[in-house]
Amino acid sequence: MSGFLNSIGRLRAPKRSPLNTPTSQTGFFEPLPSPGAEFTQNPLSSGSPQPKPLYLCQPFVKAALVKGSFKTIVAPPKYVDVNEWVAVNLFDFYHNLNHFYGALTDFCTLQNCPTMSAGPTLNFLWPDQNQRLVSLPAPTYIDFVMSWLQKLLDDENVFPTKSGRDFPNSFAYTAKHIYKHLFRIFAHLYHQHFEQILHLSIEAHFNSLFAHFLAFGKEFDILVMKDLMTNQGMGQGVAELSEKWREMGILEA
Repeated sequence: MSGFLNSIGRLRAPKRSPLNTPTSQTGFFEPLPSPGAEFTQNPLSSGSPQPKPLYLCQPFVKAALVKGSFKTIVAPPKYVDVNEWVAVNLFDFYHNLNHFYGALTDFCTLQNCPTMSAGPTLNFLWPDQNQRLVSLPAPTYIDFVMSWLQKLLDDENVFPTKSGRDFPNSFAYTAKHIYKHLFRIFAHLYHQHFEQILHLSIEAHFNSLFAHFLAFGKEFDILVMKDLMTNQGMGQGVAELSEKWREMGILEA
């Protein structure tokens, strides 16, 4: 964001998180659908035990480019406004994840991924024009999310880049909403495409990006795992990966 470099001199000392701003204002979402605010159970499997996902198996679970704590990576630079720091990082997470997804689009097809699944019983939904939550093929869902996010990132009223413009009071709500939908894409790629990630030899890069993403969300109070997964999904998928990384010391408890 150009405003990040241009406005360092005028920024306030950082606060812990952007959550001191009101979260009830949603006016900036009016021109756009509010994407998939709910989850549903999707009984994709019978009661038979599921095989352990590859991303939870050794050596893949510990493959990483970054060793040690992410604390220094996610902490805002001194005197940088926390909303500016959150905005810049969400911008980077969006573009980095988009690059990974671009490498996997040949595998994430209507035929291979007829639902936006992220676990044996977890399927993310999207609201139709009547705001009814419907199941979509994963590539359609991801395209909707990425197009929606690109509009937000280009909106000066939501992500100001010009000197002298302030973030809206509703930015904390925006940040959580964006984070939730990026999380869903990570969750689908881990669940459905980790084998292809291994074939491309990018598992260390992908793990490092996701661990950074989780650490950043925890640092700024925009990661609330129970808000990102249903009760049916809490014991599966990337929720289990997050717990595994905490046990290994990759993420803070």
